[in-house]
Amino acid sequence: MPKATQLTLTLQSKPGVLAKVCQALARAGVNITAICAAETAGRGKLRLVVSDPARAKEALQAAKLRCGEEQVLMLTLEDRPGALARVAERLAAAKINIKCAYATTGGMGGTSMVVVSVANVDKAAAVVGG
Repeated sequence: MPKATQLTLTLQSKPGVLAKVCQALARAGVNITAICAAETAGRGKLRLVVSDPARAKEALQAAKLRCGEEQVLMLTLEDRPGALARVAERLAAAKINIKCAYATTGGMGGTSMVVVSVANVDKAAAVVGG
């Protein structure tokens, strides 16, 4: 079960903030492979999986943007009804809470990449990978 490093940023929710993050990464040659951006009470929470987390952190620091990091699961699922439900049920049965999940889809019949953030990545990987 592939694991990845997810970068997290809590920023103001205003025009240009996402552009600043993306420009800093682009200038450093870092590709964004997954992104989740949400807003709560005027603050934006940005979660990113990138091609080079170390280079990304350096680029974000240089742009005066603070970020944290955490390990996440990168699940490849069939793109069909119920695929994510089965994974969520297995994690629930193991008492593993999903803090955040976001995905890409390739259209019905293909595959989807799902990023899943949980407290214990190793335990979750064992549960869904087995």
